Amino acid sequence: MAEFVMPTLGSDMTEGTLVEWKKKVDDRVVKGEIIAEVDTEKAAIEIESFHTGVIEQLLVKPGERVPVGTVMAIIREEGTQTIPAVQAHASTPPSQTVSPKDRVSSPPHAPPPIAAPVIEPGRLRISPAARKLAGELGVDPALVQGTGSGGAITLDDIQHGAQAQRRQRSASPAFTTEAGDRQARMRQTIAAAMARSKREIPHYYLSTTIDMGRAMTWLKEENLKRPVTDRLLYGVLLIKAVALALRHVPELNALWKDNAAFQSPDIHVGVAISIRQGGLVAPAIHNADKRSLGELMSSFQDVVKRARAGTLRGSELSDPTITLTSLGLAHK
Repeated sequence: MAEFVMPTLGSDMTEGTLVEWKKKVDDRVVKGEIIAEVDTEKAAIEIESFHTGVIEQLLVKPGERVPVGTVMAIIREEGTQTIPAVQAHASTPPSQTVSPKDRVSSPPHAPPPIAAPVIEPGRLRISPAARKLAGELGVDPALVQGTGSGGAITLDDIQHGAQAQRRQRSASPAFTTEAGDRQARMRQTIAAAMARSKREIPHYYLSTTIDMGRAMTWLKEENLKRPVTDRLLYGVLLIKAVALALRHVPELNALWKDNAAFQSPDIHVGVAISIRQGGLVAPAIHNADKRSLGELMSSFQDVVKRARAGTLRGSELSDPTITLTSLGLAHK
């Protein structure tokens, strides 16, 4: 069994709120596949699974605040067997010693009655189609009243549940101010983290002037050869330069975990991106040293777009080994 825990999505994160599960119990999940969406002080983040297997248990409900490191789900990895919840030993009578005489003279026993199938407590009666629709509409089947045979949940029940959920959200004053509240929380979180870093972490500043003339001339000539949609921004030159520099100084390519620095074998460059509603995030471009400038440009545009849409992944916020900022117009 493997544990799926609330990850650390930044040095200033202490807890997150589960927005929704992207998988259900008994669903198969592949390593790297999105399993949950978590709301932090900065954004709603999609969290990937670090294991391949089948969802055995979901231990946290949507809406619950979860501290970092808390086990949220149990995944039965491939090649392992599920642990039976209950073993039916109570109905087995104690063993008795019977003499051969008693065994012969005893009348034949009647066949034991056929036991009715036991329905597991809390087991939802819902068809695969209705369960799939619930996942698509973001409806928790456990909160839906089934109107089918024996209380089974139907497709119509899921549709009605989704409509009721939308009405409840639109009628809630908190829903109308959610964006404003998130923006305020994000700014408060960033301000607190910056103040703490200044107060608690020793700072060392080193600056130098770099002549970018040759690089900008090359960039201009290179872009003339490319279609407009494939042209490069000078920011990707900086990303590539930082990534290659870390090859020469690997001691700086590290992660801070458990109050210690661990050198990383992979170079993941974090890029500071301003969010239009206010705030700042720094998602990682993975394996930046191994990518071509064209690939870096594509990845750069992708993370900027998803950062501003609020659809970043957990690994993109937890993996940076160095952060590059002040790219100017590079991500406008």
